[in-house]
Amino acid sequence: ITKKSRHRGAHPSCCTRCLQGASFRRFGNTLSEYFHLLQIWHKALKIIGAEFGTSVLSYFVFLKWLLNFNLFSFLINFGFITIPQFLAAEPNNLSFTGLELLTGAGYFQKTVLYYGFYTNATISKIENGPSYNMQLAYIFTVGTYFVICFLILLFSMAKSFSRNLVNPQGYSGNASKLLCTWDFNITNEKAVKLKQKNLSTQIKVQTTGGTKLRCVSRSVGDLFVHTNLCVHIKVSGRVTRCWETLVGQDIYRLVLVDFIFCLLGSFFGEFLRRIIGTTVCVSLGPPEFDIGRNVLDLIYAQTLTWIGILFSPLLPGIQMIAFLIVFFVKKVSLMRNCQPPRKVWRTAQMMTSFLFLLFCPSFLGVLSLFFHTFRLKPSEGCGPFRGLSSMYAAVSEWVQILESYTASKWVVWIYHNLITSELFFFILSSIVLIVTYLYWQIIQGRKATTKRLHEQIINAGKEKLLLLKRLRAQQRATQRLSALRGQGQQVSLTAQVLLFHYLVQFQVPPPAVQTGCWVGKSPCLKLHLNVYYLTPDSKRML
Repeated sequence: ITKKSRHRGAHPSCCTRCLQGASFRRFGNTLSEYFHLLQIWHKALKIIGAEFGTSVLSYFVFLKWLLNFNLFSFLINFGFITIPQFLAAEPNNLSFTGLELLTGAGYFQKTVLYYGFYTNATISKIENGPSYNMQLAYIFTVGTYFVICFLILLFSMAKSFSRNLVNPQGYSGNASKLLCTWDFNITNEKAVKLKQKNLSTQIKVQTTGGTKLRCVSRSVGDLFVHTNLCVHIKVSGRVTRCWETLVGQDIYRLVLVDFIFCLLGSFFGEFLRRIIGTTVCVSLGPPEFDIGRNVLDLIYAQTLTWIGILFSPLLPGIQMIAFLIVFFVKKVSLMRNCQPPRKVWRTAQMMTSFLFLLFCPSFLGVLSLFFHTFRLKPSEGCGPFRGLSSMYAAVSEWVQILESYTASKWVVWIYHNLITSELFFFILSSIVLIVTYLYWQIIQGRKATTKRLHEQIINAGKEKLLLLKRLRAQQRATQRLSALRGQGQQVSLTAQVLLFHYLVQFQVPPPAVQTGCWVGKSPCLKLHLNVYYLTPDSKRML
């Protein structure tokens, strides 16, 4: 009784702890669901995937990825460059007329939007307190940003490549999608119908094979021509104007014009095309959503942002707003004007192709342009690098200052032996190439192993089908034998009666019947077979 009472006394506290843990988990799941629903594009992406398939959805996923990418860029530049500049900013005496929104000039020249407004002084609000070197902050922020972009693009491309292209082609993907991907937690009728549409569209896309991504509307060469722009830097012997701000204004105009034409393309290319295809020339029908052209428009816009980030640090924020507007304009135009593409795309490879186009032509080209720009002589009257021989000279001067401090010797060693060393970058490039080659060989080995396993599965299936056919044939033979035995017993009874009457009437001795020398061979054989099925009573009668 004492043990039972003890257990009874301990049981409620145990249950209370379990209930508390379950309630905390439930609260956490509910909170994560609410945060998930706060994403303004979550429901839109679900509807697009259900109505138009994952090929069109991949464009909007890529657009969302670029939007988040520019948000990250804006936060970095605004935090490390713009906010410190506000502390040392001079008042702007220019008047705002509204035309600056289209030209990027005028009032905006004396704002943190452009390079020329930033100071070259060391910012310090407290005497003998910590200071903020604007030159180092500017060049290190932009340089670190590009390094982070390089790593993000590289790892995203590798992850997408390994997930989509190294995938064992999903030989049983349709069956798994049909049998294993349904979410039984869905109880809402609209959500159920949306999930059904999405699943049916995915299976339809995979069963029809798909075509490769061919961006025929604008080639990569055209993208290079447009990008190589963009920047026209003319430095004469005596620079009297702030050429960095002029380049920033040109890129601002290009971003704005590209955004306007993107909106006009949705209106004229999709809205008016739907009206013509549904009223004037019905045989044309509604337009299809041109994935290739729209993707290259995004890549071109992002390339402009990368080029202009040195001359206009807040340009990622402007591009972020533009991408946000483009997202919803394209979504509304897609739902109201377009039809699902008749040409099925290989959705699993599309995101990898998008990232590859963004990385190889655009980002690497921008990096080469910046390495050239860092060597140019900055303007003498504006910007954080005024008075220097090049932008990169700010780093060299900073390292010379650090050489006098014993605690900073390791930074000086890294600069001289790693950053400025061609041997280090040669070794680093060789390691990257070796790792890439090894990774490629691993991919090829996995593909070969997957192919062999697929062939083994096919052969095992064929063997099972052959065994199944043999088993069915054996069952049919057994059923036929049973049927023949039943018929033989019925025939033998009739033969017994006829044979008895025949022997009585013609008085033929039994040995003659057994030898089979009357009526020929065939009837005699049948007679012997029938005799085999005679009962013991019939045999005595015979």
